[in-house]
Amino acid sequence: MKTTHLCVVLALLLSKATDCSEAAEWPQFRGQGGQGKTNEENLPLTWSETENLAWKTALPGFGASSPIALGDRLYLTCYSGYGVDRQNPGSMEDLLLHVVCLSTEGEIVWDEHVQPRLPESERVRDHGYAGPTPATDGEHLYVFFGKSGVFKFDLDGKQVWQADVGEKTHGWGCGTSPVLFGNLVIVNASVESGSLVAINKDSGDEAWRAEGMIASWNTPHLVDIASGKQELVVSVRNKILAFDPETGEQLWNCDGIEDYVCPSIVSHKGVIYVIGGRSSRAIAIRAGGRGDVTESHRVWEAKAGSNVTSPSIHEGHLYWVSDRNKIAYCLRLEDGEVVYAKRFPDQPYASTLVGDGKLYIVTRHGGTYVLAARPEFEQLANNKLDDASTFNASPIVANSKLYLRSDTFLYCIGK
Repeated sequence: MKTTHLCVVLALLLSKATDCSEAAEWPQFRGQGGQGKTNEENLPLTWSETENLAWKTALPGFGASSPIALGDRLYLTCYSGYGVDRQNPGSMEDLLLHVVCLSTEGEIVWDEHVQPRLPESERVRDHGYAGPTPATDGEHLYVFFGKSGVFKFDLDGKQVWQADVGEKTHGWGCGTSPVLFGNLVIVNASVESGSLVAINKDSGDEAWRAEGMIASWNTPHLVDIASGKQELVVSVRNKILAFDPETGEQLWNCDGIEDYVCPSIVSHKGVIYVIGGRSSRAIAIRAGGRGDVTESHRVWEAKAGSNVTSPSIHEGHLYWVSDRNKIAYCLRLEDGEVVYAKRFPDQPYASTLVGDGKLYIVTRHGGTYVLAARPEFEQLANNKLDDASTFNASPIVANSKLYLRSDTFLYCIGK
């Protein structure tokens, strides 16, 4: 009995340690599962240059990618040499891409340079040449630089392979981040080739390719379904598409947003939630169907959306702030009822982060707003830093600290 009791205690302790380890990591765009949420507590409410600012580090280049966190390291991407100053962009031949590793103490550990495949877009609107957020499986980094390709690095900054996914460019640049499934790296290469592309993590060889990625800047989303499997869902112009992530086989489709689509998908209990478009639409679809599921699996639609920002789910509600009309939305998951739609003072491009009963809304030039994560609009704080550059990157959480990235600095917020 004593031995059995000891084993149970040890198992519980190990389980606790695993949970803590997972909570401390932010492995991809919008964190675990791409949901834009954290279970960590004691997150900061207020900060400034003199309050709750653990450190800030000057970055070697601009960019809109979010950092990711693994252990005591942070990883992000930058660009330099061209296009930083819109009035005087310089020579494209000087464009340089960066993959950067920082310690959680704010020191740059390494800065590896990637030579881009030229010519790139002459002017990339708003977010430049480093939009996609890296992903990690705990052993390697996977980085997407648009027409320059998908790259695998080890955690010391050594490049392992590079894979091409297409050669086209767009004035809005590349904005979709890689997701990992089993032994595959999957990217939405809508700009580069109009394709969803899966790459073998070991060899860098293409595993499968699915066409039909039209006017889509959203990161693919893996949704859990009742069978215990996962489906890979992408929102494109006019359609929402689901694929078998292992083979690339298309499983189902649903009528979607009649416009280009940037916001990423979130899901809860097998239902996916899609927002987007200048027409401001939100759509809920139950996953797991086959063929055209527009009539059979669409749960509801609502008149609410955004052009760029992605939503988060918390306690039966969907939250986000639209960059298009600067409205803060709260929708009820059950039926899509708009619980509130409140005018917001500043424009975000970053996606919503929910944690510790708070919503974090990073705006481009007006600081970070903290709202109460409940179906009554309440602004708790508006925190500003002495940084005249643009904040386009979505925030992340690791070890109860908040990390914000501007075009010039990475900030660590917390005690």
